[in-house]
Amino acid sequence: MLKDVIKDAKTRMDTVVEDARRKLSTVRTGRASVNILDNISVEYYGTPTPLTQVANVSAPEAQLLTVQPWDPSILNLIEKTIRSSDLGLNPSNDGRVIRIPIPPLNQERRKQLAKMVRDIAEDHRTAVRNIRRDSNEHLKKLQKDKKITEDDEKNGLEETQKLTDSHIEKINEVAKNKEHEIMTV
Repeated sequence: MLKDVIKDAKTRMDTVVEDARRKLSTVRTGRASVNILDNISVEYYGTPTPLTQVANVSAPEAQLLTVQPWDPSILNLIEKTIRSSDLGLNPSNDGRVIRIPIPPLNQERRKQLAKMVRDIAEDHRTAVRNIRRDSNEHLKKLQKDKKITEDDEKNGLEETQKLTDSHIEKINEVAKNKEHEIMTV
C-alpha cells in the first residue's frame, strides 16, 4: 500500500514536470522554434484543430518559421489566427506558404516573457506541492485506519518529501534554462 501511494505520487509529479516542459517550450525566445506555435488552433471544418495537424511547420532559418498547410484553402485562416494570437508575430503568405519572421526581442518584452516563465514554473511547483499534500493525507489516513505502521507512515512522508524536492528542482532547472535563453541577446 505504501509503495502504491509513493508510485502514484511519483507518476503524477512526473506528469506535472512534463507539462511544465511542454508549456515552457511554447514561450517565445528570440530564435525561431516550431514549438512556439503548439498552442495555435485553427477552425478547420468547424472544429478547433492544432496547427500541426493541418500544416507542416518548419524553421528553415534562425529567424524564420514557415507554415505550409496541406489544404491551401485555409491559408488565410491560419495567417489570421497566428496574427491574432498573443505571440506578437506578423505572418505573410505567398499563396502557398506562410512565412513568419521572428523579430528580435526588446528588453521590455524579454522581461515580460521571463516573468511569464516564472509564473508557469510557480504554477507547476504548486501542483507538485498539492500532490505531496494529497499523498501525505492518504498516508495519514492509512496509518489512522491501522493499515500501515507509524514507521511506514514516517518513511512514506519522508519519501514523498524527497520526491517533491527532486521534482521541484527539475521544474526550477527547466525554468532557469528557459529564462536564460530568453534573456540572452
